[in-house]
Amino acid sequence: MLSAYDADSHKRWRRGLVSALPHWQWTQLTLPPRFFSWRVRGNSLSWGRGEAREQLAQSWDLVIATSMVDLAALRGLVPALAQVPTAVYFHENQFDYPRSEDAVASVEPQILNIYTALCADLVLFNSEYNRNTMLEGAGELLNRLPDAVPPGICDEIAQKSSVLPVPLESTVFEVQQARPSRPTFIWNHRWEYDKGPDILLAALRRFGRAEIPFTCHVVGQQFRRQPPEFVQIRRLLENLGALGAWGYQAELSEYRRLLGESHGVISTARHDFQGLSVLEAVAAGCQPLTPDSLAYPEWFGEGGWRYGDDVASCAAGLSTAMLDCAGRVQGNQPLDVPEVRRLSWTALADVYEARLRSCAEQKVR
Repeated sequence: MLSAYDADSHKRWRRGLVSALPHWQWTQLTLPPRFFSWRVRGNSLSWGRGEAREQLAQSWDLVIATSMVDLAALRGLVPALAQVPTAVYFHENQFDYPRSEDAVASVEPQILNIYTALCADLVLFNSEYNRNTMLEGAGELLNRLPDAVPPGICDEIAQKSSVLPVPLESTVFEVQQARPSRPTFIWNHRWEYDKGPDILLAALRRFGRAEIPFTCHVVGQQFRRQPPEFVQIRRLLENLGALGAWGYQAELSEYRRLLGESHGVISTARHDFQGLSVLEAVAAGCQPLTPDSLAYPEWFGEGGWRYGDDVASCAAGLSTAMLDCAGRVQGNQPLDVPEVRRLSWTALADVYEARLRSCAEQKVR
């Protein structure tokens, strides 16, 4: 198992898969999720000429790699790996990733996505949205290249690809539900620009005008640099008497308690390749307040709020969804909570094993 940028969601999937298949003999190599540009380009060097070199050259039955692994270069540096059946898992793709204003423009991470997918014998995506945006983005990039681009590259990737979500742990379905009579919402995402804090701020301002007493928990992974909207969001919630939990919840039990008392889970993300934090909140009984786009229609069907062309229209749609959820709470009506048990490890472990075993048993091209 190779996880070249072992961020929280990657780590969660990796550990879940190893736990779900305890009868397999696993060797796991990971690199920390920092220095993104160096990590995605340098992981093959770090492993192929580092301490893992001899280990990688052993006789393996199967390699499972995340899409951050520079598989083409790694196979070149460790030729023995070229003979090992390989499955690549795409948690995300670099073609549908919003860039901050200070990000350095580069197509190299996108090219690496293409090379890694081409090197794999099996390509798995965590959602159809992820798969589609990868293939469409790769096609557009290849069409822009000046010359000597072989035909059929995206078709080759598509033919060996399928969708297999990151499963939810069984414990998230066992969260004790203790919802108050006061409408309570939770926003549980990374505190970064691509998760739409500007949309959340505008929606809370609009919802606050309804003068409905409510609570909003704003939690999730924080970083040294944060979008300035978070300062404004906290001040607004304090002024409305609606501030709940704030910041990263180090204790899983406390985080699960917040899920169990919340009525609605909010996503304002400009991209979500699966929306794992939303799914675990729904598994705990929260009504999803999500855009009717990205990966969400795959899990919940249509009926959410659609992103508009600007923050104001997004905020209007989300505020309306929050009003609907609050109305259900005030009217003592059941929340609109989709069933997501089909996305649990209990439901998907056998599917994972079958797909990966089939990959291990096939001949390398």
